[in-house]
Amino acid sequence: MKFDVAGDPLRLHPMIVGYEPIAESLSVLGGDPARYLLEPVTAAAVVYADGWVLLDAGFNVDIVRDPARRGVHFNYDSYTAVVPPGDPLADQLGALGLAWSQLRGCAISHIHVDHTGGLRLVPPGVPVAFQRNEYQYGAQLTPAQALARTVVQSDFLRDDLDIVLLDGDTPLAPGLTALDTSGHTPGHQSFAVTLPSRTVVLACDAADLRGQIVDAVACGTTMRPEDAPLAAAAARRLRDLDRTEGTEVWPGHDPDWPSWLEQTVL
Repeated sequence: MKFDVAGDPLRLHPMIVGYEPIAESLSVLGGDPARYLLEPVTAAAVVYADGWVLLDAGFNVDIVRDPARRGVHFNYDSYTAVVPPGDPLADQLGALGLAWSQLRGCAISHIHVDHTGGLRLVPPGVPVAFQRNEYQYGAQLTPAQALARTVVQSDFLRDDLDIVLLDGDTPLAPGLTALDTSGHTPGHQSFAVTLPSRTVVLACDAADLRGQIVDAVACGTTMRPEDAPLAAAAARRLRDLDRTEGTEVWPGHDPDWPSWLEQTVL
């Protein structure tokens, strides 16, 4: 499976599409449960000469702004979705001049609520890539299990989405590869984007903070206890990639990582 784009990536557009208060212990294995971080919720657009690809999709702002639905899906102790005015994903893409009619593919790192919400904007017929283990796990959850695991199944279990299931590392397009970094969730994936200047690896939730990449520290939580060894292996993989000449690994939720504030990376 490859998205229908030609040539290599021309540029990467990082986006902050919201924020969430997170205990350090939820982000980092061994972190302080009393220390809270206001972490950015991130997404990215990879632009080609003849279209673009969306990586992760932030919150579903229709749910966030509906009091009843918000009460169901965001009713967690000490947690809330913090969303700027408007629709931060759609608004930023519009400001970049990226039309939804030119979207050639979308890939979602995992099924947590802060990554799947923008799928409501993806036009019919555009392929949406998940790791097979991730999608199948999300599909079999009961409604109560989904709520407990901060998953909004209606974001991704829809007949109008063209779901594509991946098995491990998979090239998605020229210069864009899905990387198996399972552990945080059963089929978590990160993304490697090869740009003219360097390769950027988006760790997503396999490493929320930069220190986890440098020191190969696993994420603070896994959906299934038995996936903790996979989370540790993912952290080591990201550290090794970051040590590769010409490659830099970006943490998914680090409030102090400046690259998420760049509008364009070439």
